[in-house]
Amino acid sequence: MADVDADIQQVWLDYRQSGDRRLRNMLMEHYLPLVRYTAERVATKLPSEVDTDDLVSAGTFGLLDAIEAFDLSRGVKFETYCSARIRGAILDELRTMDWVPRLVRSRAHRLEVATKALRAELGRLPSDDEVAHRLGLSKAEFHKLMRDANAVSLVSLSRKYHDEDSTRELQEIDVLEDRQSEDPFNELQKRDMRDVIMSGLSRIERLIVVLYYYEQMTMKEIGSTLDLSESRVSQLHSSILSRLTHQLVRKS
Repeated sequence: MADVDADIQQVWLDYRQSGDRRLRNMLMEHYLPLVRYTAERVATKLPSEVDTDDLVSAGTFGLLDAIEAFDLSRGVKFETYCSARIRGAILDELRTMDWVPRLVRSRAHRLEVATKALRAELGRLPSDDEVAHRLGLSKAEFHKLMRDANAVSLVSLSRKYHDEDSTRELQEIDVLEDRQSEDPFNELQKRDMRDVIMSGLSRIERLIVVLYYYEQMTMKEIGSTLDLSESRVSQLHSSILSRLTHQLVRKS
């Protein structure tokens, strides 16, 4: 160990004299485990979607700056000096990764503290009005505070989702509801209902249903399309509804 310390001390001296990048890279390689150690310690307090390797990359730049700025004559251990620089570089990187402003986080914390205090006093979850009164805010100001606070709670879709009933490794995006896709059961019900409705109608009546309910055409437009008067289309439409109502009541 003493030999290693002596060797690295000699590398320091040679680097300061020559500025040789090869020697600087040797110093970087020697102290790189400190970067990994610091990054992993910081990562334990962060959400799981934060990649430790990103923190290591940021910390490596901190190590490089520390090597460039370190003064051998001060008699301070480099490990002590560089740890703060590495941690600072990692925290700076986290600040750039975090799109939620500090003021928003401060407001969210303020809301959380007030809600917890009122819950302890009242023995129940406080209402919005009670929290707003405790904070001395108007209704509009309180709702703005709520919007800001909700912004803090957004999570990455790549975060791991823990499901005790599943053996698969899931992410949040895997369990997110797709509101744009059609529900197969609802689509099947709609198709069955459409078949029931259309089965007892003539060709003209089916066209009226399709043009009015699916194509969103007016009675006048349907009349022009089918070469019928508007009043005749309206009459047929009323007849269709009457028969369908009777048919559905009978089936129920």
